[in-house]
Amino acid sequence: MIKNFVEELTWRGMIHTVMPGAEEHLMESMRSAYVGFDPTADSLHIGNLVPIMLLAHYQRAGHRPLALVGGATGMIGDPSGKSNERNLLDEKVLRHNQNSIKKQLAHFLDFESDADNAAVLVNNYDWIKEFSFLDFIRDVGKHITVNYMMAKDSVKSRLSSESTEGLSFTEFTYQLIQGYDFLHLYREQNCSIQMGGSDQWGNITTGTELIRRVGSGKGYAITCPLITKADGSKFGKSEGGNVWLDSNRTSPYKFYQYWLNSSDEDAEKYIKIFTFLTENEINAITKEHKDAPHLRVLQKRLAEEITTMVHSKEDLDNAIKASAILFGKSTSNDLKGLNEQTFLDVFDGVPQTEITQDDIENGIDIIAALAEKGGFLKSNGEARRALKENAISVNKEKVKDDYTVTTADLINNRFVLLQRGKKNYFVLRVV
Repeated sequence: MIKNFVEELTWRGMIHTVMPGAEEHLMESMRSAYVGFDPTADSLHIGNLVPIMLLAHYQRAGHRPLALVGGATGMIGDPSGKSNERNLLDEKVLRHNQNSIKKQLAHFLDFESDADNAAVLVNNYDWIKEFSFLDFIRDVGKHITVNYMMAKDSVKSRLSSESTEGLSFTEFTYQLIQGYDFLHLYREQNCSIQMGGSDQWGNITTGTELIRRVGSGKGYAITCPLITKADGSKFGKSEGGNVWLDSNRTSPYKFYQYWLNSSDEDAEKYIKIFTFLTENEINAITKEHKDAPHLRVLQKRLAEEITTMVHSKEDLDNAIKASAILFGKSTSNDLKGLNEQTFLDVFDGVPQTEITQDDIENGIDIIAALAEKGGFLKSNGEARRALKENAISVNKEKVKDDYTVTTADLINNRFVLLQRGKKNYFVLRVV
């Protein structure tokens, strides 16, 4: 059964421009549409989540999504809002990145079913690599005028920019290659729609023009808005750079925290875009949040939904436990349940000092651990006073002045967490 894809995206705030006739075209029968992804890394990041969600909603509406890995176009760069060309990738790296990206997309798209609208992954390198330059300018280039290409906003902005060195011929031809991709998929996959961010409108419409002129057919374009944060900072970036979908690049804990730290205004927007919750569900959560903003209901539900989709329910549970260690009640067992990367993420920026394996095996009395050996507190006297005030914890559990730190206290066989009061932490690291 075909559902109204454009209507679904409209209430979610995910529609920027729809080419006339596209909505009617989609309601007639199952259609194929594609979105392109850059394979210059072996992981997508949360900036890619909007086009991923476009394809996911598209499949849920009964249509057939194509995910195009830009193996050819990823080698040369796209002038849309970028100032530098990309590096050339060899085919081995390209295939590795493609396989990694498909695994991530499989969290959102069904590639395996026997249904007519099962998702398909394609790579434009497969049809561009055998194309000679002469063949390309004869079969493709002659159909699009330089005047047409120069009129594109993405080209004009690069040519008029004072902060760049202009636009290379390589990047100038990008829209022709992307346009040819659309024509190729129109012919080979019966693909009649290309989707992408609003900055891709010029490249997409070059494809619809090629389909009209060369394929004597009709192609359509649908774009979504570029996501921005309410405070004007760039969506998808954290202090450490990109927020990746690969857990080895961005841990599930940091991923969860990114969404949890969204502002109220952003969370209200993001929960529509980055979850599959219904309009009624989102309205109810939004109302609950506005009734008690301090509980951060919106942020918590957003973080839970997207972390589970990108990673797993187990990763979400571990991220919630890790968050509670800093911000709620937790035990020594909770701490010891963290893997090393999550422990380091949770206590990122907390002062550390090194102790030897011999130190911990022989045992370190708590006063030495706090002062002389550890350096957490300035002196033995300060350590004794803090212990007398019942202000010292080892791995979240209060200790007295007769306590000895031993191997039994080790977290992941490497760390011991010292704490004074509620917020002052210190890590002993065994080397």
